[in-house]
Amino acid sequence: MGVDDKVSETQISSPTFSELFTPKLVTVLREGYGSKQLRADAVAGLTVAIVALPLSMAIAIASGVGPERGLYTAIVGGFLVSLLGGSRFQVGGPAGAFIVLVAASVAQHGMDGMILATFMSGLMLLAIGYLRLGAYIKFIPYPVTVGFTAGIAVIIFASQIKDFLGLALGGPEPGPLMEKLPALFAALPSVTPPAFAVGAATVAVIVLTKQLAPRIPGMLAAVLLAAVLASVMGLPIETIGSKFGEIPRALPFPALPVFSTAKVLAVLPDALSFALLGAIESLLSAVVADGMSGRRHRSNCELAAQGYANIAASLFGGIPVTGTIARTATNVRSGAHGPVAGMLHSLFLLAFMVLAAPLASHIPLAALAGVLIYVSWNMAEKAALLQLTRSSREDALIVLSTFLLTIFVDLATGILVGFAIGSVVFINRMAGSISLEAGSFLPSEDQADEARVKGEKGFAGSRDIAIYKISGAFFFGAASTVSAVMERIADQHKAFIVDVSGVPFLDSSGANAMEALARRAHKRGVILILAGGNEGVVKTLRAHGVRTPEAHFAMDIAHATEIARRHLHRDKGQTR
Repeated sequence: MGVDDKVSETQISSPTFSELFTPKLVTVLREGYGSKQLRADAVAGLTVAIVALPLSMAIAIASGVGPERGLYTAIVGGFLVSLLGGSRFQVGGPAGAFIVLVAASVAQHGMDGMILATFMSGLMLLAIGYLRLGAYIKFIPYPVTVGFTAGIAVIIFASQIKDFLGLALGGPEPGPLMEKLPALFAALPSVTPPAFAVGAATVAVIVLTKQLAPRIPGMLAAVLLAAVLASVMGLPIETIGSKFGEIPRALPFPALPVFSTAKVLAVLPDALSFALLGAIESLLSAVVADGMSGRRHRSNCELAAQGYANIAASLFGGIPVTGTIARTATNVRSGAHGPVAGMLHSLFLLAFMVLAAPLASHIPLAALAGVLIYVSWNMAEKAALLQLTRSSREDALIVLSTFLLTIFVDLATGILVGFAIGSVVFINRMAGSISLEAGSFLPSEDQADEARVKGEKGFAGSRDIAIYKISGAFFFGAASTVSAVMERIADQHKAFIVDVSGVPFLDSSGANAMEALARRAHKRGVILILAGGNEGVVKTLRAHGVRTPEAHFAMDIAHATEIARRHLHRDKGQTR
């Protein structure tokens, strides 16, 4: 394992810009790369290419574009993701999660609008990466991820029913699910039995191959078998050739998307959605690869690579690129050594397109629908969804809200609402975790009892000095409640020591509450001392006006007690 793979971006010593954005390919080559490593990467790359070939075409067709655009995306985008990325095993290409977004973008803005949105999303991903914002993408709550993934899976499944059954809708297929389902139900009498048989056989072959012969690429085997049988038997079903014509045998000449101010503003929401989903999907895939291989990816470098890949894919007329979990996992399981495997996967796909493009015209759409139905079934994390609905009411609310909004409204709304609910739930839990504990009540030097009274609960008016401890993050969610309690305590004592050694973080709301307490205490003649605060807490308090004479700072409780008794003794002498 290389040194770079062992070092996390979150270690105490901050990595340099060069360390953060050096592609993993450079790390692998520095370790030493020879014929043994090349053979391992070639085998893995070929294996992934065989899986990616039918999947890329199926995703493109389901997205409302031609199958060749899925291949362009996998070839161009996939090559750059591996060449420039921060993950050792990430494989990029078109992903099922984008089907809903791309189809909606094409329907609303046309092909040119979708390509422009892809280009813009690449620029956004570049900015996210180079501004080192990758860590914030990881703050998406797990229930939100599970919810929108399951929602996307349902939408993909529904989008494939027409081709799977060979239905004749008599018009364009509706996009929204609540409009699509009635249209599909009304078209059920038009089921084409051969199409249904091909689709069902495709799913059966994939499932049986995975169980009985996992080394055989089930998706490609099923699609090829369906194409051969449909051609030999002359089945009256729709194929890639009958709907889209022959697939080109070479990459198109790159061209910039059509730009205009109006068009840019129109597709901006789509570009934001592409960038957000691409960032989430790519980092999730990189984390999966880390878990399988024991390596560590560079999140910001990975996002920057995704940005370059999306820009390049759009120049060739492709659709959004992201890291794909299925292909990345296949890459790791196939024994890949490093990023060269992903680069070779793209070159193998290019070779397949050049040599076998005419054969792809015979692939039945029902077979590709069967592939995506299988993908959507596995895409939905059914066990995780069920577990979250049972774990707590809060998690159930988050995951179900995200799931239902993704299905019935749109993906962006589902993610944003789920994230908002998750944030509120987190704030509520954090606010409930902060505590204000009674410590000791001490006499002043002028009182008869000089011994410390320990374990006393509640308020003790006979004691001049009260010591309380705050434990937990003192932030806006808890500031008002805690400050109100502290004010009542301070009103009943001559000196009030607040032990803040258990406060790891204090925001402006907490500091403002403490400043209000200091002013109130000073007006009432109560000495307020804050003890044990870390450097960050003390700095924030001072910045918000918590300073002498309204409040005093002490290193620890003993020091605070000394300060309190000195002030009380001085005040006693002044009143005589």
